[in-house]
Amino acid sequence: MKVQLLDLAAQYKKIRKEALEEIKKVCDSQHYVLGKNVAFLESELAAYCGTEFGIGVASGTDAILLALMAAGVVAGDKVITTPFTFFATAGSIARLGAVPVFVDIDPRTYNLDPNCLEAYLKKTKGKGVKAIVPVHLYGLCADMAAINKLSSKYGICVIEDAAQAIGAEYNGKKAGALGAMACFSFYPTKNLGCFGDGGMITTDNGKLAASLKMLRVHGSSARYYHDAVGINSRLDELQAAILRVKFKRLEAWTTGRIRNAARYDALFEKAGLSDAVTVPYVTENCRMVYNQYVIRVKRRDAMRSFLASKEIGSEVYYPLCLHMQTCFKYLGYRKGAFPVSEKAALEVLALPIYPELTAVQQRYVVESIAEFH
Repeated sequence: MKVQLLDLAAQYKKIRKEALEEIKKVCDSQHYVLGKNVAFLESELAAYCGTEFGIGVASGTDAILLALMAAGVVAGDKVITTPFTFFATAGSIARLGAVPVFVDIDPRTYNLDPNCLEAYLKKTKGKGVKAIVPVHLYGLCADMAAINKLSSKYGICVIEDAAQAIGAEYNGKKAGALGAMACFSFYPTKNLGCFGDGGMITTDNGKLAASLKMLRVHGSSARYYHDAVGINSRLDELQAAILRVKFKRLEAWTTGRIRNAARYDALFEKAGLSDAVTVPYVTENCRMVYNQYVIRVKRRDAMRSFLASKEIGSEVYYPLCLHMQTCFKYLGYRKGAFPVSEKAALEVLALPIYPELTAVQQRYVVESIAEFH
């Protein structure tokens, strides 16, 4: 049996007709930039997240970059985030000439540890820190109550990196409404993905929304008049049309991911693998949306090779922490600086979790892992 890590063809088969019809409408209109589909999607996604504004941009990376710009982050400012996430989070900070400051993660959730954050802020009195960017990794919200409490104490802006967490909830509120701004990615592998790159920023702050709309069009509030040096980052009309087709199905797809995660949990327990495999941890006050189903195992690389021999797809998110990346050597961090993150990087493994995954395929995955052990 072959089990892909992600089967986008299975998803596309179900939406193909409607997606192509919407693409044709955009092509017939010849309106490709900031059209009605972008405006509708911005309103729909903002309402879904529980915020007043949504601002469509060209990618999840640009969403982070623009949010930092709108927050007033400039060269020399410090921005706190996690070392255990995708590169775009810290890369966007560095792109502005700001300084990425890493704090370690919670070993269960893989999200930024509020205790480590508090220790850093207490030690430095928050000097020079302009923003905190917690990442809702794998679809589980960070501990936002604790993070927001610290941000209020030190007067620091909080920007959610919700790239993997559309539809996730924390204390009854959705990701996207838990900070001053939140950044989403519509990369094809996301729970809500387009046919290329795309992103969005949500916020309740009208001033920030106006600034973001200006910054995404070269800092222009009126055509050919520029109030700031922005960038060119607009969500394409074609991508917005595709996303609106998919958005109608998002909750059903999310339910499918949650169902499959529960099935994996039960299968691992039934197989007697509880001591060998650590399944995803979900806090009681959260709804996890499982952009990835990430287990933790010893001999991770050997097991991944074994799964590949069984034609089972898997992936490591992420094999090398950000503070150990070559491009961030100038920050002065060394191996051992963030031991929880570094240990996770050696042990995590993502298994197939997409909604179309069948019970038979999941049993094959778990049986293969049992065979390896």
